Amino acid sequence: MTNKKIPMRQCIGCGEMKPKKEMIRVIKTAEDEIILDTTGRKNGRGAYICPESECLQKAIKCKGLERSFKMPIPKDVYEMLTKEMEEFETR
Repeated sequence: MTNKKIPMRQCIGCGEMKPKKEMIRVIKTAEDEIILDTTGRKNGRGAYICPESECLQKAIKCKGLERSFKMPIPKDVYEMLTKEMEEFETR
């Protein structure tokens, strides 16, 4: 039997490598719109963050999303991320 490779991604907050399925994906579409990708399959430039509030705070402080997408990030994106993390914790 061969072991299936688990895709790993780096968190923009803490910088740790974790399995892709355990993280929240944020994407920048071709129209420069920033949205959350809950399916992990939408087209666009992706960035990943752990579903923990500490990682979100670190990402905000060190401008992780701004660096990943090379553009300013609106406040409502961070609010959406906060809500998504609360839902992620209840799953």
